[in-house]
Parts: sequence; structure tokens; C-alpha cells
Amino acid sequence: MMNKLQRKQPPVYPVEKVVIPEAKSFRLKNATPVFMIEAGTEDIMRIEFVFRAGQVKEYMPLLASTCNMMLSEGSQNYSSEELNRLLDYYGVFLNQTSEKDCAGIVLFFLNKHIEKVLELSREIMFRPVFPETELNSLMKKRLSWYLVNREKVQNLAMDQFFESLFGKNHPYGYQIREQDFENITPSLLSDFHTKYYTPKNMAVIISGKIHGRTAELLNSHIGNISSNENSKETSVNLIKEEKLKKVHINKSGTVQNAIRIGSATINKRHPDYPGLKVLDSILGGYFSSRLMKNIREEKGYTYGISSSLSSLDLAGYKVISTEVGQKNCLKAIDEIYKEIKLLQNVAVNKEEMAVVRNYMSGEMVRMFDGPFALAESFRSAWEFGLDNSYYYRLAEKIKSIDPDEIIELARTYYNIDDLYEITVGTV
Repeated sequence: MMNKLQRKQPPVYPVEKVVIPEAKSFRLKNATPVFMIEAGTEDIMRIEFVFRAGQVKEYMPLLASTCNMMLSEGSQNYSSEELNRLLDYYGVFLNQTSEKDCAGIVLFFLNKHIEKVLELSREIMFRPVFPETELNSLMKKRLSWYLVNREKVQNLAMDQFFESLFGKNHPYGYQIREQDFENITPSLLSDFHTKYYTPKNMAVIISGKIHGRTAELLNSHIGNISSNENSKETSVNLIKEEKLKKVHINKSGTVQNAIRIGSATINKRHPDYPGLKVLDSILGGYFSSRLMKNIREEKGYTYGISSSLSSLDLAGYKVISTEVGQKNCLKAIDEIYKEIKLLQNVAVNKEEMAVVRNYMSGEMVRMFDGPFALAESFRSAWEFGLDNSYYYRLAEKIKSIDPDEIIELARTYYNIDDLYEITVGTV
């Protein structure tokens, strides 16, 4: 008879110190800041051009994301087909990104092709023509994606969550409507591009095995572009959270109900943020978190549940997310609040703290594992006006935070009366 399989947890070795390479910085002739992180052994480079041109800057829905998506759909010197053919020929991977605060492009390529890559980058970023045919095709596709996503309870819940936190009139919070896809025109895109895709609104982050002529070639292709001093930035609406704390959106015929519970909070600039990251991990930030153990493993209400803490330029937000069967929806919500109250009143024991410390330390090591991860982590701090000292403070907080501080943070930032509760699904 076979012996019963004995499962034994492997030994855990704490990370003693995180050492983060510093980025070298300089400015182009037009004052654009450039940050270079020399790392890696392969002849590959990553260049990210970041513009303060995200959703928060748009004066009508879909403007920022559509402008960014249209950058590679034709320029003054190349058609969309020509641009894509050249990118393929030189083995360039192009990723266009548009988020709530920033937008831009990221390119991965062999460093020997840097001059051609910078030439194409200039065309894409500063010489787009926003052709109407390509725009109409894109908006039809986006409308189709939108209609599909409107059938998913998790998307409806998250849209309502942002509206409740930031207000229906703020770019962080307003929801996209079907008619919004008909309102975007080439002239609107051109106007937005002129305002926000400028050297004075841009930074360049480079990592990998950096070509020796990078600074010279950047100045040659990008550094001689001037900003339009006549463009005036549109003022942004103030954040105004909704008064109603509990919102249910009825979606008949759904198998599961979506739950989103959270609120606006501090961002990375606040000194309490590192400690709040530790608290978030304990609550629901990793697979062995309290929410997962209770609501997934013990109760079996859901396949997955998580909490997250995120930073935006004008605010931060925390959110607990899950999808459960309709009959378990109220039970799951009760258990979520139960776990929050436990964190506010009962000290975390040493064993649980040790597991969380080791998990978070390992995650920090992964954040700086390789040249591309280094660049992403650098940007994640830089866009809030921070440097690597933020990560050293986080690492120190992971090692030093005590149970009393966790209780205090839970009481300060997880007041249940302040939390928004969004549910979507069958009543």
C-alpha cells in the first residue's frame, strides 16, 4: 500500500536587500527629459515615449484613447500599410498605450536598428494625419468591442465603480455611451494631438543594451522638434464623488453577480502608501490572502477574489473584486466586511506576517528582474514625481511594519461607512 503523499512547504529565505540600478538622465536640445537604464546582455532595446495625454486630459469621451490608437494609422510621409510593413521589416514590436493619466508608445527592437526606429517613431508621434477611412473602421471595431463588453457583469461593475468614486462628469469617472463612438472626428483628434503630444509634455525612458549613439540620434530625430507654445491646456473638472454608496445594476439572465467594494484613497505620494500596500496584500492581494481563504477556500462562494490598491495622478483607489453566484452575493459581501473588521480589531499573528513579508519581498525582486522590468518600475515611480527612494521605503516598510500599525491603517483607510458597494447581476 502506497504511503500517503506528504506535502511540505519549502523553506523560505527572506530578501535582505533590494538594490535598484539608477537611471542616467539628460535632456534633449528641446528640453525633453531622457532616462536611460543600462542593463541586459542581449542586443535589444526598449524605448518608451510617455506623454501626459491620458484620459484625464480629454474633453470628450474616447478622445485620448482614440488619438493614441490612430497614431500608427498613417503619417505625413507613410501610409498605415507602409508604417506597419517597415516595423515588421526591422523586427520592431510597437505597443500603443493609453491610460487614465498618460499615453504613449513603447518599442522593442534590436539596438542596431535604432536610427530607423527613431525615424519611424517621429512619424508616428509627431506627424500623424488621422485619415477618416481608418478612423471610421477603428470606431466600428471599438463599438463592437464595447457592445460585447457591456454584456459582462465585471465590466459594468467597474465602470459604475469609477463613476461612483470620481463623479459622472470627471474623465476618471464618466462612462462611455454608445453614441460617443459617433462623435470622434479627425479634426478633434488633430486638436487633441496638437495640445498634448508635444516635447514639453513628453519623457523618454530607455532600457536594455543601449546603443552607443542613442543620445546623439535622439537629439537628431526628436530633440529638434519644438512645442507649440500657442496650445492651451483645457481645464479638468474637479473630482466629485457620488453620494449613493450602494448601487445595484440589474442584469437579468446572468450566471454570476459582480461585486466591487472600495473607495478613493491616497496615492504613492502619501507616506502611508507603503503600509497600505502591506495591508492590501493581507486582505486580498495574493493567492493566500484572507479573502481568498475565507470566501473561496472555506465558503466556496467564488473561484477568485482579490483586493488591489492603485495610484492615479489626482487620487488613488482601493477595490475588492469578485464574481459570485446570485444566491451567495449577500453572503460574500457580509464576509468581505467581516474580514475588514477583523483587520481593524485583531492583530495579525507572526506566522501570517512572515508569509506576507516573504511574498511582497519576492514581488519586489521580480519588479527589478531585467532591463524591461526596471524601466516599468522606474516609470511607475517617476510619473508621481518619485524616484527609487520610494521602493526603498516600501522595502523597509515590508520588513518593519508591525500589527498595531496595520490595525491603525485599517481603521483609518477602511472605514466601512466610506466604502462604495457596487453589484451587477440578477436580483
